[in-house]
Amino acid sequence: MQMNTPRRSTMRLTRRGRFLLVMSGAALAGTAAVAVPLLTRGSGHVEAKPPMLVIPEGWRANQIYDAVDRALALPPGSTRKSLGKAALKLPKEAAGNPEGYLFPATYPIEKGATPESLLRFMVDTANKKFNGAPVAAGAQLNAVNVYQAVTIASIVQAEAATKADMGRVARVIFNRLQRGMPLQMDSTINYALNRNTVHTSLDDTRMESVYNSYQRMGLPPTPIDNPGEDAMRAAINPPPGDWLYFVTIRSGDTRFTADYSEHLRNVAEFNAAHQASGQPQQSQQPSASPQRLPATQPPR
Repeated sequence: MQMNTPRRSTMRLTRRGRFLLVMSGAALAGTAAVAVPLLTRGSGHVEAKPPMLVIPEGWRANQIYDAVDRALALPPGSTRKSLGKAALKLPKEAAGNPEGYLFPATYPIEKGATPESLLRFMVDTANKKFNGAPVAAGAQLNAVNVYQAVTIASIVQAEAATKADMGRVARVIFNRLQRGMPLQMDSTINYALNRNTVHTSLDDTRMESVYNSYQRMGLPPTPIDNPGEDAMRAAINPPPGDWLYFVTIRSGDTRFTADYSEHLRNVAEFNAAHQASGQPQQSQQPSASPQRLPATQPPR
C-alpha cells in the first residue's frame, strides 16, 4: 500500500509582509511532524503566530501520535498514553479507538497545547465533517452507517493512486461487498503489520488478523487510516459502474474492469512494466494495493 502523496508546506512572503503557509504537491515525509511558525511583519516589529501542525491525508493514528510528540517536544509515546484522559467524542463503534477520526488538516499549536487538546481538536473537526446531513444521507443511501463510511473512505484513501481514482475504487469496494466477495485489500494487511508496501506474499494473505480482508468477509473492524474530504466524498457518492478489479500499470494509467480475464491481462502488463524497470513484480497471490486488486477467482 502507498498512501496518497501528501502536500509539502513552504513559506511565502506576500506584498504586505505576511508569511503564508503554502501547500504544494511535493512529497511530505511520512514520519515528519511539520510545525511551522507563521510571522506577521508590520511597522517595525515582528509578531509571532502559533506554529502549525500539518496532518496529511492517509496518516495512521500512530503516525499522528508521533507527530504530536515531536511538535510538543514530548518523550516518544506520550500522546498515545494520553488517550485515556483525552475524553474524545468518538462514535460507540470506535470503542475508544480514534483511527479514522483524527482529521487531516493544519492545526495551530497554541500556547499551553497538550496532546489531549490537539487530539480533541482533530476529533471535533472530524465530527463536524462526518456528522453533517450530506455524509449521513450518503451513507444511508449506500446501506452503511457513518462509521462504516469512514472505514470505506480510509481504504479508498490508501488504495486510490490519484484523487480521480477515488470514486471508482469506492465503487469496487461496494460491488465486492454486495456480491459477497472478500475485499482482499493489501492496505488492510499493511495496517495489521504496520507497514507500507505494494507487495503482499501468500503468507501475508494467510495471517491471523481481523484486518486480513483476504480471509475475512466484509469491512475491517475500524478505519485503517485517517481519510480526507475527497476520500469521504468518494465513499458516500461513488460513481455507477460494475468494476470488480483495478490495476495501475504506470502513473496515470489505472484500469478498472469487471472482467476477470481482462484484469489478468492488465496484471500481466503491470508485471512486465515493473520487470523492465527492475521493480518487484506482483506476487503469485496478486494483492490489493494502491495499484491493483487481487487476481482472485471471479464470483460464482
